[in-house]
Amino acid sequence: MPDEDTPAPAEPAAASAKPTPAAAQPRNPLHGLTLESILTALVDAYGWAGLAEQIPVRCFQSDPSISSSLKFLRKTPWAREKLESLYLYNLREYHRRQRAQGSQP
Repeated sequence: MPDEDTPAPAEPAAASAKPTPAAAQPRNPLHGLTLESILTALVDAYGWAGLAEQIPVRCFQSDPSISSSLKFLRKTPWAREKLESLYLYNLREYHRRQRAQGSQP
């Protein structure tokens, strides 16, 4: 039987101080996006054939589907990095076009 005067063990500091999601990765444009949403956006932008030209992997070239591509991308870090890089490139280009349109009279 535990002694009543013995204090309860304290919570670890990391468990009690939880950072807010925005503070965890404030400048990461991929934060909060799923791999599926990134893939869907790129398929909408390029189509499967265009995506296969940008990232030449079989899951984009032969009988492509979202589910089979997600399985491959989750198991293959280099392909996922290429997909994320292409998404970030498109995001930068979109913002550049928006700024260029905003500065023209």
